[in-house]
Amino acid sequence: MDLQTTTYLVVGASFALYIGIAIWARAGSTSEFYVAGGGVPPVMNGMATAADWMSAASFISMAGLIANMGYGGGLFLMGWTGGYVLLACLLAPYLRKFGKFTVPQFIGDRFYSKTASTVAVVCLLTASITYIIGQMTGVGVAFSRFLNVSSETGIYVGQAIVFLYAVFGGMKGITYTQVAQYIVLIFAYTIPAIFISLQLTGNPLPQLGLGADMTGTDMSLLAKLDQVVTDLGFGKYTTTTAGSTLNMFVYTMSLMIGTAGLPHVIMRFFTVPKVADARTSAGWALVFIAILYTTAPAVAAMAKLNLHSTVNTAVMKGGDLYAPEASIKADERPDWMKRWEKTGLLKFEDKNGDGRIQYYNDATKNADAKAKAEQAGWKGNELTVNADIIVLANPEIALLPNWVIALVAAGGLAAALSTAAGLLMAISAAVSHDLIKGVFMPDISEKGELMAGKIAMAVAIVISGWLGLNPPGFAAGTVALAFGIAASSLFPAIMMGIFSKKMNKEGAVAGMLAGLFVTLFYVFAHKGIFFIKGTEFLDLIGGANSFFGITPEAFGAIGALVNFGVAFVVDKLTQEPPEHIQHLVESVRVPRGAKAVDGAHAH
Repeated sequence: MDLQTTTYLVVGASFALYIGIAIWARAGSTSEFYVAGGGVPPVMNGMATAADWMSAASFISMAGLIANMGYGGGLFLMGWTGGYVLLACLLAPYLRKFGKFTVPQFIGDRFYSKTASTVAVVCLLTASITYIIGQMTGVGVAFSRFLNVSSETGIYVGQAIVFLYAVFGGMKGITYTQVAQYIVLIFAYTIPAIFISLQLTGNPLPQLGLGADMTGTDMSLLAKLDQVVTDLGFGKYTTTTAGSTLNMFVYTMSLMIGTAGLPHVIMRFFTVPKVADARTSAGWALVFIAILYTTAPAVAAMAKLNLHSTVNTAVMKGGDLYAPEASIKADERPDWMKRWEKTGLLKFEDKNGDGRIQYYNDATKNADAKAKAEQAGWKGNELTVNADIIVLANPEIALLPNWVIALVAAGGLAAALSTAAGLLMAISAAVSHDLIKGVFMPDISEKGELMAGKIAMAVAIVISGWLGLNPPGFAAGTVALAFGIAASSLFPAIMMGIFSKKMNKEGAVAGMLAGLFVTLFYVFAHKGIFFIKGTEFLDLIGGANSFFGITPEAFGAIGALVNFGVAFVVDKLTQEPPEHIQHLVESVRVPRGAKAVDGAHAH
């Protein structure tokens, strides 16, 4: 069976499974729609959380970023996993004990203010819609290649699929759908990695294969990759960092605290029966997440080595990497390159007219490499590879069987669609439950609230699809912006709401607005927005990355500091929270049945 037919069958079967589950588990009440009735077992909830958590950025883009950035790409691994631990240990149990299943509801009640709740809804919508853009970008990438349609058509199909199982199934349908999606995506990610690790190192575990010697040599895979990329004028794979050390640190912090402030993951902890189950499901989710996250560095390194060895035959055979015969002839390039060229995500341009593809670094500071390249007739790098295709193209580059390639297509789509569904649920709850019922129409019926939630979700799907057609960057870069927005606006308010009983509503509202404004201004200065292009704004802030060399994707941590600072200053200048709110905050942090101790007496 040919690749296209196999892909249609595998992807079609996975979609039929998701929609079937949504119909079987469709929500009949607001409780089932928002939190699946609070009756999901911890292990299953852990699996659904992992699927919700591992988006297109994790599945499609992260290994591509690590492949491009080398060691510096590790900040995505550290930031996202560290943030999940922060969320599971520091925030989720307290929010679960507080009993509010949306972030704006918690902020509104804790800060005794509908204004605070409304500001939280604005922050949540900004972060969530930005995040969904990244998922829709990933959906477009996967569809454009594997279903042989344009990325625009892919986004439209993805919108329709998400609409069917998210709007009809609610959180109950989404939860059981995400369990299926986790199983699909984890097999899709690990099976090709196992095949390729065996090919290159003889070790079936990619995590161990990454540090193992290559088959038939006494050189480790990473040492070989370092040698190849430096010889071709690229930075050393195992030491290259993402900008300055400060930027790498701030970027990691932004991803970490942004993770802890993301509403769609927090909502997951309300779908289990008890507080203890929230902790247990958090632990299981970490196990399920770790399977993919520990495999990603191996996928990245192996894909990069295979890509270079495809374009430059001397990589594996030995010999001069700059010899004319080392570069592959353009008319002999493999079929997988031709297929990806149709998507526009892989481009080849014969700049010197020699009929070969020369893949050397344009920006190299290696004078020896540059001299060798120019001697070989090089007039600039002739191959452009989008970071988002590395994982999806990996099994094709390694010439794996068609069913493995089709499985990766299904996995990439499962990752993007599962996170999109979770985000849409957070948006739906924020609009219908927190804004309409909580602020504007307190007497709305349960049926009316449910309908409002579904309409909000449908509108969000349309908006995110439209923005996904014109994203501000590659999938993981767009997602990093969403994390920055959550880090600068929601995370500080949640932290202060749990751990500072003296923080009042004025401080929380001022902090959220300040953090959100500063971060968005810095981001828009670099990315541009609608009719305003980046250059007009950049002049106002002193040029690109003008704040100590920090990139816009990393700026969320700075926004969070602004949020904390403004909140505490305003808090000191305004009244303390009411006594009952201070007691409420204390009671949320004290375990049930515990006695307060004052040093002499327990009372």
